[in-house]
Amino acid sequence: MVERYVLSIDQGTTSTRCILFDHRGRLVSVAQREHQQHFPRPGWVEHDALEIWRNLERIVPQALSSAEIAADEVAAIGIANQRETTVLWDPSTGVPLGRAIVWQDTRTAPLVERLRKDPGDEFFLDRCCLPPSTYFSAPRIRWLFDEVPGLEQRARDGELLFGTMETWLIWNLTGGVDGGLHITDATNASRTMLMNIHSLTWDQDLLDFFGVPRAMLPEIHASAENYGAARTILPGVRITAALGDQQAALFGQTCFSPGDAKCTYGTGSFLLLNTGSKMIRSRHGLLSTVAYKIDDQPAVYALEGSIAVTGSLVQWFRDRLGLISSAPEIETLALTVEDNGGCYIVPAFSGLFAPHWRSDARGVIVGLTSYITKGHLARAVLEATGWQTREVVDAMNADSSIGLKELKVDGGMTADNLLMQFIADVLDVPVVRPMVAETVSLGAAYAAGLASGYWPDLKVLRNNWHRAGQWLPDMDPGRREAEYENWQRAVERSIGWIRQPGAP
Repeated sequence: MVERYVLSIDQGTTSTRCILFDHRGRLVSVAQREHQQHFPRPGWVEHDALEIWRNLERIVPQALSSAEIAADEVAAIGIANQRETTVLWDPSTGVPLGRAIVWQDTRTAPLVERLRKDPGDEFFLDRCCLPPSTYFSAPRIRWLFDEVPGLEQRARDGELLFGTMETWLIWNLTGGVDGGLHITDATNASRTMLMNIHSLTWDQDLLDFFGVPRAMLPEIHASAENYGAARTILPGVRITAALGDQQAALFGQTCFSPGDAKCTYGTGSFLLLNTGSKMIRSRHGLLSTVAYKIDDQPAVYALEGSIAVTGSLVQWFRDRLGLISSAPEIETLALTVEDNGGCYIVPAFSGLFAPHWRSDARGVIVGLTSYITKGHLARAVLEATGWQTREVVDAMNADSSIGLKELKVDGGMTADNLLMQFIADVLDVPVVRPMVAETVSLGAAYAAGLASGYWPDLKVLRNNWHRAGQWLPDMDPGRREAEYENWQRAVERSIGWIRQPGAP
């Protein structure tokens, strides 16, 4: 009998990866290619969607070649993707209308401020459970309509398609201009500000408000179901899953029960708590989102805390300040001192995300004295990730009666033992890391394998999960709370730096 594998495509913020997994959830081969980051103006972040598609065309054959397998040994394809990133393209040519606007982009801040005043947060929270924010897709579509002459009319005439990155890739994989499937899944649709989170359908009130014609929107499907067969790259192989990257990580961490939580520490960090089939509306600055939906089963929901800047703060420390030459060096530098020396860094480079949602915030360094060295700054960089995690967990505990008992972690920053111990200390719960670090890719593979019959049920997936590392809290409670108070005071000083025209 021929061994078969599941292929996972992880289209992330900085790169696209293709990973093959076997029945035991083990990584068989991987191919990866970075794409260029475009920063045409302060606060603007863009990607070339065509470059990303061409990268995928290159890396899928590389992953198969590395594993020495043929296309007919691939049982299914699953896709995880950077969420909220917005692509508009012409379906007759397959050419995007400009670069994709990335989830980190803040150009829609003036529009968002107007939305918060009129019609106000409740209009949106009642329907999609998302507050107005530069984070989401709908304000970007409206911005493009307002800024590009004739674009809105072209959309109304059926000459434009909208999608997040999984929609763009699926459309190209299944034929593109020659009948490509224009679909999304409920997790990605729940991040647009256009989907009703209760019915999992496009909300007409929201479409009317933003002026988005339904014809340009993809069909909403379950996260795991048979979408159709690829017609290029891997012709004939079924595409059976798509999830936003953070929901994929939740799935890959096998957080299938209410109360299970994970945090992915990457460019930004994203903490999700499974709340089961019950959608909990946050009252403390978190997002209510779809965690996943398997075929015709009821949707599973989650509370999410999105932190904009964590790993990218280390990159800034390396690339902009030049204080280290590689990201792993920050742990070594931080260990040259015993504490932060009273220094705190609030990395509000693109405003503050959860639980504050303040687009007017900007980064600050507080507590500087002549005593501070680059070692103290390195420790403050790492601790910023820990304190931001604490803020999100406090909000989750306030929203949910479940209470966090353990945090599963993944992502590149989990290789930093000092940081992981600090997170355990400030949360006062165990932090655990799995054997397979690529949980975003694994989650997309798991969902695709379930929908295709490669794996029979969730129990088998749980049995594949194995712990590789654990950090237990070991900080004096008095010190923990005193330093947390200092952090909160630093956050207060980051707010209100950007003032809109006409503001006092």
